[in-house]
Amino acid sequence: MNPPPRANSAAARDIANVLHPNTDLKMHLETGPVVITHGEGVRVFDDTGKSYIEAVAGLWCASLGFTNERLVEAAAAQMRKLPYYHGFTSKSHGPMIDLAEMLIERAPVKMSKVFFANSGSEANDSAIKMVWYFNNAVGRPEKKKIIGRIKGYHGITLAAASLTGLATNHRSFDVPLDRFIHTMTPHFYHGGVAGETEEEFATRCADELEQLILKEGPDTVAAMWAEPIMGAGGVIVPPKGYFEKIQAVLTKYDVLLVADEVITGFWRTGNYWGAGTLNIKPDILTCAKALSSSYLPISAVMVNDRIFRALADESHKIGTFGHGYTYSGHPVPAAVAVETLKIYDEMQIGEHVRAVGAVMQDGLRRRFADHPLVGEVRGVGLIAAVELVADKATHANFDAGLKIGARAAKLCEAHGVISRGLPGDGLAFSPPLIITEADVRDMIERTGRAVDELAVQLRREQIVAVS
Repeated sequence: MNPPPRANSAAARDIANVLHPNTDLKMHLETGPVVITHGEGVRVFDDTGKSYIEAVAGLWCASLGFTNERLVEAAAAQMRKLPYYHGFTSKSHGPMIDLAEMLIERAPVKMSKVFFANSGSEANDSAIKMVWYFNNAVGRPEKKKIIGRIKGYHGITLAAASLTGLATNHRSFDVPLDRFIHTMTPHFYHGGVAGETEEEFATRCADELEQLILKEGPDTVAAMWAEPIMGAGGVIVPPKGYFEKIQAVLTKYDVLLVADEVITGFWRTGNYWGAGTLNIKPDILTCAKALSSSYLPISAVMVNDRIFRALADESHKIGTFGHGYTYSGHPVPAAVAVETLKIYDEMQIGEHVRAVGAVMQDGLRRRFADHPLVGEVRGVGLIAAVELVADKATHANFDAGLKIGARAAKLCEAHGVISRGLPGDGLAFSPPLIITEADVRDMIERTGRAVDELAVQLRREQIVAVS
């Protein structure tokens, strides 16, 4: 727990005025915030001068770290040239044109057009509206239901929160809305049954999906959303063959597949897109976060030509495509995103991620394979999770009320690592893509000390058996 904030300090002023996202608001009034003042490379610093390795790159997003001067200069130069313009009523500008072209060139499958928004939530909301608009355009007004997955995360606007499959994002908000349904989590560690192989588990996932579509009625189901690797729901890597099997089901019933690449896009998994890592062929792709290294807010929706042609025909019939944001394709974030993509290319960041990612994946497994609190280490490239369990033999998690994951994350902070507690008591790792092997080893060592300390505390509290 943080000490009580000093009067008139930044922490005290925060408590007096700020309503924080994803926070226990009542507890925050007592403990206050960690006030981050500046960053340097993969590290951030608080107002006491303490440094932290940012093991989740903020919110899975500061891919180029916290001090990239090229991105600062790209923003400043565009601010001087054209600080704002929009894309409504056929208006355009250079950064939006350049960025759309670059995304189409880098898409994992052939795409036709790019729509810009400001966050992953807005991108997914926009894509939901496009799916509904598309089915109206092609004469299928009943084909509107959207399938998400339990533990999937797609944002927190009303429609995106409905698509998300996490209870904490639903409770007391009166979501999910109608039209949103969910299928099982493809997590073999918890979902597999005795004697079942990963491929058999993947087949069972696909079978359940097909039964859900048949139960709802194929003529009513429009699309399925899927993160290549589930992020906020636990860094869950699907079993072998999973996406091939579910795509066969979706094709059978003409259900669109939307790849949510908000976390996994731009080399996070060792390929440009998570779709390339997991063999996904989406009809629509959403992305954000590392698109601009999150130096400025921007997101994008890519659609294939089949979808675009229907949108175009319907907009002509109506007189306009009645969707868009004031800041869609804002020239300053777009210019920063263009520079970000250039930096990825010049650095050959994919080769770096594959090399350093291998060190992180191997290092986490070596450090925690035999740890009494750790049930599973999972991940690909530079995204991973360490899951803490009450019983290694049965894979049983701790009682949710104990908030073991949050405790572990707080202990990591004490040891100079900002991680993130996950549902089911996991710790997330998704560091800036520029992280070095030395920093990876330092991050793992500090995290190991934190988890060791947690194990001692839990034995003393008799929450786990003394071993």
